[in-house]
Amino acid sequence: MTEQPPAAVIEDLDRLRAALAAVIPARTESNLLVGTWNIRALGDLTAKWLAGPKDSPKRDWHAVACLASVISRFDVVAVQESRRNPVALKGLLATLGPHWQVIISDVTEGAAGNGERLAFLYDSTRVRPSGLVGEIVLPPIGEDPQRQFARSPYTASFSRSGVEFTLASVHILWGKNPAARLPEITAFARWMHDWAVRPNDWNSNLIVLGDFNLDRIGDPLYEAFVSTGLWPPTELNAVPRTIFDDDKTRHFYDQLAWFSEPDGTSLLQGLTYGQRAGTFDFIPHVYRGLTRNEVSWRISDHYPLWCEFLLT
Repeated sequence: MTEQPPAAVIEDLDRLRAALAAVIPARTESNLLVGTWNIRALGDLTAKWLAGPKDSPKRDWHAVACLASVISRFDVVAVQESRRNPVALKGLLATLGPHWQVIISDVTEGAAGNGERLAFLYDSTRVRPSGLVGEIVLPPIGEDPQRQFARSPYTASFSRSGVEFTLASVHILWGKNPAARLPEITAFARWMHDWAVRPNDWNSNLIVLGDFNLDRIGDPLYEAFVSTGLWPPTELNAVPRTIFDDDKTRHFYDQLAWFSEPDGTSLLQGLTYGQRAGTFDFIPHVYRGLTRNEVSWRISDHYPLWCEFLLT
């Protein structure tokens, strides 16, 4: 990407950055901006600014520059659907700059794993790893002691200005129907709650985020998600999750949440929710001549989800 980008790419990036600045809070000395983004099939890369009709994949340097512009607005971002092939991810890191680093899982093997990794991209000038990294492995479950998550949830702890927080990223199994997702969501919510309230453990400011493939409030999947005290910000209740959504309240696929006491008291310590959270709609600003489906293979079919916390 040492070549000068074409004028059309520069125009896209200028529009995108202006829109980002209008929607997402600026990074300050007293805040922490956490994001989560299912980036569709983040694997291989076509090494040119504009992929042509015969090129595969369609993700090119133009797309990577757009992804970097969005991610650079945050301090740490959980990325789902990073594939076995790391070329696009490494290109994204190079575009973000040398102060951006990654903590990434290995591929979850098996057909249900879909060749995916879970990653945390973070700005090392703003946050730093604080020691914990691992995959969630369940204890034996009833009659199926070998059952595990189709894609093992991935956790890592970070600190900012002396405040430690732990992120747990997940991409729940899609399955043949919503009922197929319920066991994983239920098991995850219970496991995370037990971890969050356990004394003398590495669990400071436990925040869960990722693609849970949830449906609307009141749906059994959503109720299983919040059954143990996980609550996402209310500001996320009316925002779309994917670029194909018309009904903003039907799909709650992507979530960002933390635990509260039964009376609603947050378990966060040293962090306070800043009352600002949302998605970012990149569609109006980039690849204006392409269909949404075509854009989805370059950028993503999901919007990034974000939340601002204040250091207290």
